[in-house]
Amino acid sequence: MSAKIKKGDKVFVMSGKDKGKEGDVLKIIKISESQDKALVQGVNLVKRHRKPSQDNAGGIVSEERPIQISNLMIIDPKTKKPTRVGFKLDKKGNKVRYAKKSGEIING
Repeated sequence: MSAKIKKGDKVFVMSGKDKGKEGDVLKIIKISESQDKALVQGVNLVKRHRKPSQDNAGGIVSEERPIQISNLMIIDPKTKKPTRVGFKLDKKGNKVRYAKKSGEIING
């Protein structure tokens, strides 16, 4: 099955504490068919207290936590607004993702 959201996509947060923010997908975490999560750059930041080690000085560090994929929408490459994703066959017969708002094919 093809995924509607993939690594590298620009997404918009539809709900939650970071509603309205945009960011790039850094990683997709597969849990189950309906429970997948994504790590989005600059979204769902939490503060972690790190112990010092030989590699780093330690202290309080901000890091991203996974967010439910159902709370994300892809940003249309043409209109730069959130859109739903559809699938269709291109001229060569390959299955591709496209933005339903503009009909533009989404790379990736």
